[in-house]
Amino acid sequence: MGPLSLGMVLHYISRDMPREKDEIVKQSAGPKASSLPKRRWGIAVLLGFGVLVNYFDRVNLSVSRDALHATFGVSTVMFGYLLSAYNWTYAVLQLPSGLLLDRYGVRRVGIVSTAVWSVASFGAAVSAGIGGMFASRFLLGIGEAPTFPGNAKAIGYWFPEKERSLATAMFDSMAKFASAIGVPLLGLTLLYFGWRWNFAATGIVSAVYFALFCIFYRNPSEDKLLTDAEREFIKRGGAQPEDRARAAKGAPLGYLLRQRRVCGLALGFASYNYSFYLFLTWLPDYLATTHHVDLLHAVLYTSVPWLFATITDLVIGGWLVDALIQRGWNAVRVRQAVLIGGTTLGLGILGAARAWTPLEAVFWISIALGGLSAASPVGWSIPSLIAPRESVGTLGGIMNFCNQLSGITAPIVTGYIVAGTQSFSWAFAAAAAFLVVGIAGYVFLLGNMEPIPEPEPA
Repeated sequence: MGPLSLGMVLHYISRDMPREKDEIVKQSAGPKASSLPKRRWGIAVLLGFGVLVNYFDRVNLSVSRDALHATFGVSTVMFGYLLSAYNWTYAVLQLPSGLLLDRYGVRRVGIVSTAVWSVASFGAAVSAGIGGMFASRFLLGIGEAPTFPGNAKAIGYWFPEKERSLATAMFDSMAKFASAIGVPLLGLTLLYFGWRWNFAATGIVSAVYFALFCIFYRNPSEDKLLTDAEREFIKRGGAQPEDRARAAKGAPLGYLLRQRRVCGLALGFASYNYSFYLFLTWLPDYLATTHHVDLLHAVLYTSVPWLFATITDLVIGGWLVDALIQRGWNAVRVRQAVLIGGTTLGLGILGAARAWTPLEAVFWISIALGGLSAASPVGWSIPSLIAPRESVGTLGGIMNFCNQLSGITAPIVTGYIVAGTQSFSWAFAAAAAFLVVGIAGYVFLLGNMEPIPEPEPA
């Protein structure tokens, strides 16, 4: 992007800056954020650790393909189905999870779900056949289904609007960091100890997170370690109010599904998740089969794009978005620029389709994943910004249901395309086409991200 076009973008997203500054000055009356305790950031770190564990569970299967083929005779197409099996139950339970989160709260639902996914990880380690592997992946999807809608709801409670992008990035970036460090760590574990220890190791870490979540997570109104000053700062900054009476109802599911902004958010994020799951599940195999990289080097090459994605998620989608908004930039314009611009960079996947060397492939995959990852925390912060009162979990469930339809489709479609063409090029082109549709959803349906009106009383 040249200096002229960059200047035009900055002018576009900084329009209405004086009005935004005035609003921030009004909100900032009282103690400064830097002088307050940081209990809320401890909650963000805890949620981030949970997502890190979630994604260890997801990538341990992708690095075990050759071992599972040797043990159970898993074909390429069958492996595609196995990779997506987790997403089947995960997707089906997104809407029920959102409704349960709004009705019973993050803590209760989180304790049950974490216990279930811990059992699933150990179940995979002792599987005696392909049927047992499918069963463990189904159970894993059940346990992890509430994670992202629950995290979005928790961030809405715990953070003022001007800090929400960074707080969201702190858990969303762990999905990328888990692949960056998980693929090489689990790959080495497989090489030296066997594939069963991949799953046993993630089960042990899951049990650790279960204990930490039980001990430390509370909503702000129930947290005895949260000071009155920090609680007031969170509330004054526009955090979602805790309304126990309203939580019994929330906005009806049908009402939310009829909202144009909900459709645009769901479509755009589904296109992101298709590419994300293509890379998450098939990247080691792509490097091994297309560029003839051995398993040890494949897992090391794989970590580079995921590390870059972790950085762009935290720095651009998190820190930079909040920093610009806090300095008076128009909040809507900033979020639009990062959400749409980052998704557009995802089209770099087409470069990987034409790459001739492993380094060239890693470069283009890094560009694509980096852009998509910068957009991701902005997308996950939107439910807490636009949802009616006590409906963030439901809206997050709608959004993640559409995500997981893509998560189911991507590994299977990629498996069929690769088996039919003996190449990943057309699989990458299909992902790029879906991204174009998603960008259109952000532009024409999500639009200015205005809050959804409260539904009329029945």
